[in-house]
Amino acid sequence: MSTQTAAEHELATLIVHALNLEAVDPAAIDPQAPLFGGDLGLDSIDALEIALAVSKRYGMQLRSDHPDNQRIFSSLRALSEHIERERTA
Repeated sequence: MSTQTAAEHELATLIVHALNLEAVDPAAIDPQAPLFGGDLGLDSIDALEIALAVSKRYGMQLRSDHPDNQRIFSSLRALSEHIERERTA
């Protein structure tokens, strides 16, 4: 398992709280593991909840029609990197 960066840990905590994943320790989420179809058991509805939480927390939109959504939501690290790129753009 890779080590989370501070930004990844903040995002993991946001995801755990937004999805009410009470049994999941944010620090235990592997930043390179798949968010969907992996250990967390997330589905497309969860993706919408994550997008809403990210929008509220970071003030940016994750659009459902974005052509790179599969890559963006592929892992905690990919999502965190996308958020950082968008916030600094």
